[in-house]
Amino acid sequence: MDAQAIYMYQNSPNDGGPRGTQRPNSGGNGNGSNGGNGGNSGNSGMSLLVRSILIVVVVLLGWYFFQYFFQSGSSSSSTSVLEVPYSTFYQQVQNGNVQKVVFQGQDITGQFKSAVTVPNTSGSGTQTGIDFHLTQLPNGDPNLNALILKNVPDFQTKQVQDNNLLWTIVLNVLPWLLIIGVFLFIARRATQSQQNIFSFGKSKAKVVLEDRPSTTFADVAGVDEAKSDLVEVVEFLKTPQKFQRLGGKIPRGVLLVGSPGTGKTLLARAVAGEAGVPFFSMSGSEFVEVLVGVGASRVRDLFDQAKKASPSIIFIDEIDAVGRQRGSSINSNDEREQTLNQLLVEMDGFDARQAVVVIAATNRPDGLDKALLRPGRFDRRVTVERPDWNGRLAILKIHSHNVPLGRDVDLITVARGTPGMVGADLANLVNEAALLAARRNLDAVTQSCFDEALDKILIGAERPLVLSDEDLNVIAYHEGGHALTGLLTEGVDPVTKVTIVPRGQALGVTMYTPLDDRYNYSRDYLEAQMVTALGGRAAEQVAIGHITTGAENDLQRVTAIARQMVTRWGMSERLGTISYSEREDPFAGTALANGSHDYSERTAAVIDEEVNRLIKIAYDQSVSLLTEHKATLDAIAKSLRLHETIDARRLREIMIETGAIGAAPAAYR
Repeated sequence: MDAQAIYMYQNSPNDGGPRGTQRPNSGGNGNGSNGGNGGNSGNSGMSLLVRSILIVVVVLLGWYFFQYFFQSGSSSSSTSVLEVPYSTFYQQVQNGNVQKVVFQGQDITGQFKSAVTVPNTSGSGTQTGIDFHLTQLPNGDPNLNALILKNVPDFQTKQVQDNNLLWTIVLNVLPWLLIIGVFLFIARRATQSQQNIFSFGKSKAKVVLEDRPSTTFADVAGVDEAKSDLVEVVEFLKTPQKFQRLGGKIPRGVLLVGSPGTGKTLLARAVAGEAGVPFFSMSGSEFVEVLVGVGASRVRDLFDQAKKASPSIIFIDEIDAVGRQRGSSINSNDEREQTLNQLLVEMDGFDARQAVVVIAATNRPDGLDKALLRPGRFDRRVTVERPDWNGRLAILKIHSHNVPLGRDVDLITVARGTPGMVGADLANLVNEAALLAARRNLDAVTQSCFDEALDKILIGAERPLVLSDEDLNVIAYHEGGHALTGLLTEGVDPVTKVTIVPRGQALGVTMYTPLDDRYNYSRDYLEAQMVTALGGRAAEQVAIGHITTGAENDLQRVTAIARQMVTRWGMSERLGTISYSEREDPFAGTALANGSHDYSERTAAVIDEEVNRLIKIAYDQSVSLLTEHKATLDAIAKSLRLHETIDARRLREIMIETGAIGAAPAAYR
């Protein structure tokens, strides 16, 4: 209710239909994918071993094939070469039957002029050829050189290349070295896998040491009350002796409670930065694993690390993941409860002299276990509220510190126009405005960039839809009805913009911006909200004569306001000042859910009648206002068809032109 009011002309049911459909067999696909992932992780070690063995086999086969073909090629080429005795060679040189001789060390090769037959080296038969090879005598024959120079026309001498030995060593040793290396790699991976099995119980906390740059309270804005509550914690961590000398005990824990995005995690980091102590950060969901007992082991390890580094801070984000009420649901989890039990023991078992503070954050404190919230564990509960406009202004200044702003930017206007937004929303707003300015090649972020970024966040980006004239006419009257009832009804937030440009899931939007933040709502204000919300449906009936499906969101809002007025806030004379709020069913979503109420069926019927009565009164009042000022409604619709978007100034001009300014509230005069 404290957020900016936005009334939209919605799409037809055909547009919304596909959003509720499900993809076929989605559950089966999800289960199958999960099972596949688990199987892959379980077989990773086996697949590594198989791949390694295959690599070794392929390398060895390649090496043996190479050896086989190399040796066979050498042997085949050597079969045509005659191994001749030295005496035969000497005789052939004397006879002049040698054509070519090549000396290479003790090896002699060459060719005969005519074929020579010599005994086979195997000892059986003979072989004939012209290519020959022999090994000369160790000390050489002094007469051979002179004889060769005289009788051999082609004589050569080559240097000995001693590569055969090195090549042999490489071919014979390298494969074995490769095999040994592969098996050493497999053994090392197996050892690491065994170590990982025993490291399941180790804490996965992220540690920020005291000597690293960290967040301070200067980086936090808009939550001054929460900061003041945490100042004492910082002071204790800096000077614990100051409190212990008077018998004071360490505050065991601080529970940060607030809506998402309000800055709970940022506050915890700021406490660590101000205190200058080690900061152990861990999410509640990181404690629980598939293996039983892992969560409790991680809790013990986390607190052991924090005690060794004391004074220190343990921060558990989203503690409701492990700290939910025990026995409150049929879907109980023994592993989660064991983790919670260990957390309770560790928080209550601190040494009073050890400066270790536990800070936890949650946005669902009502579901936490009672034993976790008692004094001695979480001694303090700090509520981080949504910031008011002054807090939003301070947050905007922090996030826009490094952003060049144009001269027309008014951060006060932006802060007042963003009721209900938290720090994360405002950071996103500044970022979207900067991105928009960059796309436009601007040197600085202008006010229009902030306005368009805010519209994009609240109602979505523009959609290029081509609508018929009939649809545009209906949407224009629908949004004009919202705007005119807002202008003519006392106590309604001022209308700032009306547009029929499709954005997000809306075909048209009317925006109301409150003058200040609201924390309490009167009955008159709620009734005025229902009148303006029903202004779109009433305008369709008054100006067009028939209604459409565009008021779906309006009807949902009106019904919610009326039902809360009757059941929660006691604003029905017929039912009196009694709360009929529905109690929370602990077994909701299960087969044991009973859907029971704290009141009878007769009372439920009376509640429905009262809700219907309040909505009917608001609708009749909206129809009456638009019927009386139909000329103004027609002018607003015509201006919307012409300009698509009109602001508060143009609305005021239309009311002056049509004579309705006298009936408008003082805020618009």
